[in-house]
Amino acid sequence: MTSLALLLIGFSLFSALVLAITHFRDSNYSGLPTARIMGLVLLMALSGLQLAHFAWLHLDLPWVTTAPYRIALFMVAPAFFMFSAPLLTPATDTSRQLTTLWHALPVLVAPWLPADSALPLAFVVGAGYLLWLARRIYLLRRERNQYHMEIILLGLIFLIAIAVSGLGLFQQILPAKLFFVLYTIAIGVAFFLVLTTLGLRPQLASEISESAQTTYANSTLSNVDCPTALTKLDILMNIERIYADQTLSLPNLAERLALSSHQLSELINTQLGKGFSRYLREQRTAAAKQMLCAEPSASVLSVGLSVGFSSQSNFYDAFREIEGMTPGQYRKLQLKPNATQQ
Repeated sequence: MTSLALLLIGFSLFSALVLAITHFRDSNYSGLPTARIMGLVLLMALSGLQLAHFAWLHLDLPWVTTAPYRIALFMVAPAFFMFSAPLLTPATDTSRQLTTLWHALPVLVAPWLPADSALPLAFVVGAGYLLWLARRIYLLRRERNQYHMEIILLGLIFLIAIAVSGLGLFQQILPAKLFFVLYTIAIGVAFFLVLTTLGLRPQLASEISESAQTTYANSTLSNVDCPTALTKLDILMNIERIYADQTLSLPNLAERLALSSHQLSELINTQLGKGFSRYLREQRTAAAKQMLCAEPSASVLSVGLSVGFSSQSNFYDAFREIEGMTPGQYRKLQLKPNATQQ
């Protein structure tokens, strides 16, 4: 079991680097700078824990009893909360901004806590944050059909966190290094599940944020003619091809429809069953599919840029998310029957 733990330490560090470079980009957290920064802080804290676990499990260096380890340990739950809060609460909810500094308190007191009591206390604090997260996710239950597979994977991460919290309370009575072996494995498995989830839905953070705005806010569509608004939206997309504008955003599209941003977001969520980001990626991907077949000599990158994607990576991520394959693979699959007939 120790060998598995050591293997997962390497996987965790590699995964943290990959997530920092590929996922926590401005494009994935547009309008959510706090979530992006705290996500990076969370990766740093988990990486620090895994390095300390390696030192203890493989080198017998007692890094897990040091003040830096306690700081990283107490940093995980508040960082995860401050990463999640902007995604799961309405933008108009200012109460979280007023209490942000309180979440730094566990980290500030961590260096002064005795090593034998720091671990159980850290997991008690973590359990409190988990309860908040569970409540927020429950409030999003109306959107669960949009995130069926993702909710299952995130639920597994949640169960792992609960199990680790329980073990942390009884760490002192577990044999030798067993707790740290199990904790290390849990972090590694959590990284695997996160990578799998984001592989299925690269834009999951922004989509959940959009759903939260609609779920928690009062309806803004009482004075909106929804069928007419949807018809205008369809004209803008399919006739004017407004999706090809790389700078297209929720506010400027809402302005074209004479709606507020909240009204358009709610309209797309409630009438089309998806968030604005997902809707826009689907429009661009549908246009790209037509171009890939109609213009076989055009490069994949040129196709992606012409339909509104800002980079090749964004194009590939969206296309793979929606079609389950890369644009190049799709083109080959679609053109192969024609080539065979000729």
